[in-house]
Amino acid sequence: MNSLFNDILANASSQITPGSALVTMVVAWLMGTAIAYTYYKTQEEECFQRSFAVTLLMLPIIMAVIILFIGSNIARAFSMAGTLSIIRFRSAPGDPKDIGFIFFDIAAGLSCGVGLYGYGVCFVIILCAAILISEKFRIFEKKTVRKTLRITIPEDLNYQGAFDEILKRYTKKYSLDRIKTTELGSLFELRYNVIVAQDQNEQEFLNELRCRNGNLNIILANAPTSWKK
Repeated sequence: MNSLFNDILANASSQITPGSALVTMVVAWLMGTAIAYTYYKTQEEECFQRSFAVTLLMLPIIMAVIILFIGSNIARAFSMAGTLSIIRFRSAPGDPKDIGFIFFDIAAGLSCGVGLYGYGVCFVIILCAAILISEKFRIFEKKTVRKTLRITIPEDLNYQGAFDEILKRYTKKYSLDRIKTTELGSLFELRYNVIVAQDQNEQEFLNELRCRNGNLNIILANAPTSWKK
């Protein structure tokens, strides 16, 4: 490995000047900052990860430097790829949009590494603007919300069709997912998967359900991620 990097540095030093390397890294840093800021402005607060934003800032610089080291030498490119393959990346599953930001970073870093600064800057500006605009105007956002509805009912209430009339009026679609007993069998808990229109009054919806189930416990919550898929 040491011989590989010594060879890379020896060959690269004859082609890269300190000034050009500095310009490449500065432009890559500016691009990474723009991408990280776009991620910061468009990510929902509960999903935002500061470490990922810092990574987005770093990655274009790293990619640009790697491209500077490789240059146009194909053998060096394959050797570098083999060396980097020993690295294992670990991260918790997150928003699929994060993958897009990673590729965004890589493309920006590559444009700096090959010296196409103007094209790279235009690419970053246009794509960042497109992301910010789509987020501001909520483009592609559905007008319905998937939720989980849990209704507790007394054991003497026939749950079959007991809430169908209300559910048809307040939801776009619903399905009874699970029934279980609670309180030593004296109560039943019904769990529905429902799709609620965003303009529906949830308080009125819950009030009607409460009148039907005898004012027992009712929970309306966002659907878990696995059900959304």
